[in-house]
Amino acid sequence: MSAFLAWLRRHWLSALVLAIGFAFLYVPVLILIVYSFNASRLATVWSGFSTKWYGELLRDDAILDAAWVSLRIAFWNAWASVVLGTLAALVTTRMRGFNGKTLFGALITAPLVMPDVITGFSMLMLFVPLGALLGIDAKGMTAIWIAHVTFSMSYVTVVVASRLAELDKSLEEAAMDLGANRLKVFFQITLPIIAPALMAGWLLGFTLSLDDVVIANFVAGPGATTLPLKVFSSVRMGLSPKINALATIMIGIVTVFAVGSWWFMHRAEKRRARDMQLALQENGG
Repeated sequence: MSAFLAWLRRHWLSALVLAIGFAFLYVPVLILIVYSFNASRLATVWSGFSTKWYGELLRDDAILDAAWVSLRIAFWNAWASVVLGTLAALVTTRMRGFNGKTLFGALITAPLVMPDVITGFSMLMLFVPLGALLGIDAKGMTAIWIAHVTFSMSYVTVVVASRLAELDKSLEEAAMDLGANRLKVFFQITLPIIAPALMAGWLLGFTLSLDDVVIANFVAGPGATTLPLKVFSSVRMGLSPKINALATIMIGIVTVFAVGSWWFMHRAEKRRARDMQLALQENGG
C-alpha cells in the first residue's frame, strides 16, 4: 500500500487522467445497472429498490425470442468466422509464393473500414436476386448469419494473423524435419500456440454479431428479429426498465466470458513460456 501511495504521489497526473478515462467508460454502465433495480416505470426516475423488472423481462416472450435468435446467429457466426479467418490468416502469413497476397489481404480487411450501411445494402442487393434464383427467402436468419460472417471474419483474420506473425517458424520447420506433414504440424504445433488468438477471435465474432443493428436491419425478415433490433425498436417507443434489466444481464454474461477467456489465455501463455524454458534448459544441458 505504501508503494502504491508513493507511486500515486509521483504520478498523480497520470492517475487522474486514468481515473477520468475509466469513469467515462464505466460510470454510465454502473448507472444503468443501478436503475435496473428501480421500482418506477420511468427508466430515469428513481423511486425505490425492486427486482420486478427482471421478472417482467423473463415474461416478455418477444424479447426472449429475439435473444434466442441473436444467440444462435452469434454462436454460428463466431465458429464460421474463426474457421474462415484462420484460413485467411494462414494465406496472408504462410503462402510466400502467392502473387495475389496483397490484393487478397486488402479484400479481406476491406469490411473493417467499410460503413455498415454499405455492407448491409450490398448484402440485400445480393440476397434478393439470389433468393429469387434459388427459390429461398432473401431475408431471415441465414441471410443475417452470412452477412455477419462477411465482416466478422475480417476481425478474426487480423487477430490470428498478428499471432501467426509472432510465431517462431523454426518450431514448425523442426517438426517437418522430424517427418511430420503440414497438416500434422498445424494441428499439433501451430494450433495449440495460436489457441488464445482463436479464443479471442471467437469472442470478438460472437460480440460483433450480438451487437449489430445496421446490417441486420437490411436482411432481417419475419421471425428473424435479433435482440439489438428489438431493443432499438423498444427504445424508440420509450425507455423501459426492462431494457435496463436486459442490459445488466448481458453485461454480467459478457463479464463472465471475458474473465474466463482472459484466465484461459493467461494459463496458455504461462504454459507455453514454461515449456519453452524447459526446452531451452534441456537443449543447454
